[in-house]
Amino acid sequence: MLTDEVKIELSKFAKAVIKSSRSNLTRKGKNASKELYNSLDFDLNVTKNSFSLAFLMEAYGKFQDVGVSGKKKKYNTPFSYKSKMPPAKAFDKWTIKKGLAPRDKDGKFISRKSLNFLIARSVYNNGIKPSLFFTKPFEAAFKRLPEDLIEKFGLDLEDFLTFTTNNLPNGN
Repeated sequence: MLTDEVKIELSKFAKAVIKSSRSNLTRKGKNASKELYNSLDFDLNVTKNSFSLAFLMEAYGKFQDVGVSGKKKKYNTPFSYKSKMPPAKAFDKWTIKKGLAPRDKDGKFISRKSLNFLIARSVYNNGIKPSLFFTKPFEAAFKRLPEDLIEKFGLDLEDFLTFTTNNLPNGN
């Protein structure tokens, strides 16, 4: 297979993964700030005998994709909260974008600081459910790659997915 053909096929592959991943984020309601959505990108280098393909996204994207086990609720994921709660401040912009303004039993609005703390505590206890917004499109697009490309480079789905997700940079 010629270098140009490999580049075209891998570029189509990466674009399909990103397009489906973005659709999944929107459909699953995980697109409040659009930061993760807008950060999805790829970096492709193809030479005569090898290639490198890296998917780029905000650092928290991998936690949204494969999930995080909480103290009380467990998921099949390598990530978990052990002794530290996520910082309440991390939820500030999210609560504003979502328009969350709950009231207490007396009908008064809960302060944003209290609301952020309650959300952080809930995430700590219940974790983050895996959305697989990236993993599923990756696996589906991989199955559509031409057979001669897979054979030439000896690609294995699990190894390729592990490599590309373990090498995600910490943000763009």
